[in-house]
Amino acid sequence: MISADMEGVTGVTWTDDVVPGTDQWNRFRTLLTGDVNAAVGGLCAGGADSVLVNEAHLSQRNLLLEELDTHARLLTGRHKPLSMMEGIDSGVDGAVLLGYHAGSGCEGVLSHTYLPAHITGVWLDGVPASEGRLNSALAAEYGVPILVVTGDDEACADAADYAPDAEHVVVKECISRYSAVCDPPAVTAERIAAAAQRSMSRAGRGTPVVESHRIEIEFDASHLAQAAAVVPTVEEVSLRRIGFDAATMTDAMKAFKVVTAIADGAVQGKYG
Repeated sequence: MISADMEGVTGVTWTDDVVPGTDQWNRFRTLLTGDVNAAVGGLCAGGADSVLVNEAHLSQRNLLLEELDTHARLLTGRHKPLSMMEGIDSGVDGAVLLGYHAGSGCEGVLSHTYLPAHITGVWLDGVPASEGRLNSALAAEYGVPILVVTGDDEACADAADYAPDAEHVVVKECISRYSAVCDPPAVTAERIAAAAQRSMSRAGRGTPVVESHRIEIEFDASHLAQAAAVVPTVEEVSLRRIGFDAATMTDAMKAFKVVTAIADGAVQGKYG
């Protein structure tokens, strides 16, 4: 399966590139679909029978179905139980984290963890955690290896730690949160396809790693931590930081979705 985010896609550098409804977003839907098609083509060239593509960005209705490689099926729309990793429990033999980015509080193009702003850090079992690290841990719970990670150089450096055996495809070099040195789509497509094809040598489910986890989240304002702490089992660790324990990574990610949704709903106007 491919978990397709957008901030780490070829050419993306700023907000309008990824916010649904803007002219730039419409332009970059094509580039997102191009990156996905490159991955699908490479996976199939390496022996994949079919590819499930899960939309993982904001509205989760960004990819152009009419331009999607015919070897793929598209899982689109929001409110999926496993969100960015919906489908990981469906018997797939490997996962591609496409268009990923660095986490909150880290250097990287459009770096964040789930919320575009207001979260200053996330920790999984005491280790700083990007979406990639969280989703990799969820994949491990189902015995699914991470085959490929694509994004900017900072996202790939992050992936080298949480998915060291995966292929890491740099599609742009971060200069700042809103700027990068970008390679053209024809160049990145070739790079992504080649990596995806190579990665199929590692495809195949392994032994599931099911264990308890702790997630802590730090916000940029105290009232967001207070709002999130109304959830049973969630505790205020400090003024702007909350934490919770879960018996499995699946439970941890479901709780994470609830906590971040409540915090996002507590943001009001320019004062946050």
